Amino acid sequence: MYSWGDGMEDWKRPGAYRFDEARKAARKSDADKAKAEGPRTYHNRDKPVYDLIDPRRTISSKSKNPLVVAVDVTGSMQRWPFEIFDRLPLLYQTLSQYRQDLEVSFAAIGDVQSDEYPLQVTDFSRGFDLEQHLKALYGEGGGGDAPEDYGMFAVYAQRKIVLSRTEDTPFMIVFGDVSMHETHTPAQIKALLDIDVQGDVDTVKAWQQVAKIWNVWFLRRPGGTKGDGIDRQWAEAIGEQKIVHITEEPRAVDFAMGLIARHWGKMDDFKQNMKARQEDKVVDGVVHSILSIDDSSLRR
Repeated sequence: MYSWGDGMEDWKRPGAYRFDEARKAARKSDADKAKAEGPRTYHNRDKPVYDLIDPRRTISSKSKNPLVVAVDVTGSMQRWPFEIFDRLPLLYQTLSQYRQDLEVSFAAIGDVQSDEYPLQVTDFSRGFDLEQHLKALYGEGGGGDAPEDYGMFAVYAQRKIVLSRTEDTPFMIVFGDVSMHETHTPAQIKALLDIDVQGDVDTVKAWQQVAKIWNVWFLRRPGGTKGDGIDRQWAEAIGEQKIVHITEEPRAVDFAMGLIARHWGKMDDFKQNMKARQEDKVVDGVVHSILSIDDSSLRR
């Protein structure tokens, strides 16, 4: 479990990396808040903190560098969402060194056909406030069928995320393992998002529109078969080059950070950060995979 602040006692090579001095006071403030709050947990709840995740709300960011991290929280994902959530401090503290105005919004994706809370989205925020937003999320488990409601999130992203001053194409990282429902009805969209649409919404086309504004990546849980129906649907939605098969679940957030760090010209710092935490063989595998991606894919 990664902590807020500069503590690296549980890193493989403590002292082999130093966060930047410019944000040291902010990290200390976050660490003090975390200590007062007590141990982090994302378990043992039977509902979300609805005021913080209500998908009928519009969210907005004035940051030049907004980031959205969307996680499938249905049953097939097992414990992978917790692996991702527990690396929140690391993700934010690393990336906010590169772009200090970084703001992050989280989404939890479920199944509109079975879940009471099939889409949950938090406001954009920074620092320790992000942890409070993550704790507001709740995973119900989905309905047991393969498709989930990634497409409903695409509708939300089109209509209810407002950006005002982005520096370049902002990143949207989607962690998942399956395909999406092909369509959503006007009734489903109205009930969940309070949006009026005319006719069924084609979810692949909805993602195609989102990908015109966001640098969307689908980071797929280990175990999937490359080129299968899931890959083909996502390739049509966001582009084949934007689908990444993660080889080890704990490396998911590292891969997301590395993608962004490379695009922001901070790959050397990211590699040093990761080497302080992991075996060289693990680091080399992640870095090689990221560097093998065509640069044009990172730009859009």
